[in-house]
Amino acid sequence: MKHNKVLTILKFCCEKNGKIRNIRDGFEDALILAVKNDIPEVIEQITRFFPLSIRNTRDDRCTLYQLSVSNRCEKSYNFLVYEETYHKDLHHYESHFFEDKDKNLLYVAAKLVPDEKLNKVTGATLQMQRELQWFKEISKIVPPGHMQSRNRENDSPMMVFKKEHGDLRQKGEDWMKQTAGSYTITAALIITMVFPAIITVPGGNNGETGRAIYKDMLSFMIYCYSVWISFFTSTTSLLLFLSILTERYADEDFLKRLPKRLIFGLVTLFMSVTTMVISYNAAFYIMSVSKHEKSTSRHLVPICLMTSLPIASFVTLQLPLLVDLISSTYGRGIFGNQRELRKTT
Repeated sequence: MKHNKVLTILKFCCEKNGKIRNIRDGFEDALILAVKNDIPEVIEQITRFFPLSIRNTRDDRCTLYQLSVSNRCEKSYNFLVYEETYHKDLHHYESHFFEDKDKNLLYVAAKLVPDEKLNKVTGATLQMQRELQWFKEISKIVPPGHMQSRNRENDSPMMVFKKEHGDLRQKGEDWMKQTAGSYTITAALIITMVFPAIITVPGGNNGETGRAIYKDMLSFMIYCYSVWISFFTSTTSLLLFLSILTERYADEDFLKRLPKRLIFGLVTLFMSVTTMVISYNAAFYIMSVSKHEKSTSRHLVPICLMTSLPIASFVTLQLPLLVDLISSTYGRGIFGNQRELRKTT
């Protein structure tokens, strides 16, 4: 409600002062603050009455674009590029905005974002991924020749990016190795526990036929399938985490390659933990409950409760990380026409 009241007051001020000559100069500070604080509604309201304010903010006609990129304000950036100017003013955008290579937006995107903006993303790996997403987005809208441009220090935009993000890349590498190392130990322990269960049949075998005694029970089939799934998913997760430990850790790997391996490793590890717990509870049920016993609810209830405890613990502790990884890697993304995204959601 406060937000809507502020927009109403702003609209009133723009309407009353829009007819006064050069009054738009008084809105420059508000426009700059709106960009820095990532409030596209204020930018839209001001530029609706004073369209030229986007071009002529202070002495630099590109200040608003640079501010939105340097402060990683995706909402302001999306409005300025996709909603306000990209289709309506493309010629001006390309001919004037990039005439000075020292003001190339790629160099702005290559600079490391301030800590207060960087810390909005959890974890060094996702922070490095977000920085790469910004750099890749800017590379789409600049002319192709500016990717190979050189500044006064004879550095290309990618060279500046590597220099600025060297420490962050190292932190991301350390975090990935520590995380993958911990999950590798977990996956190895599951393999160690599940492998004997594959060759050990609950209840033993028939001495004459050699087949399992409880082969006709549904719980026995659940046991067999869950042990089989747990063994192969834990082996797959182990291999995925080992591949993370042996990765080269180039800057570009943080964009898709490393997060994808960590996502699939976590998913397969969750499947292995779940099926392992199910298999051990199925084995307990086979050994403790006779197949001719009719009243089994008093056995099933505590078994189900105990089964859900480790699964719920794993989900509660690891699901937030998995959700952040999936949304950042495979989500809709932070760039594009946000007005259309708001309509669809």
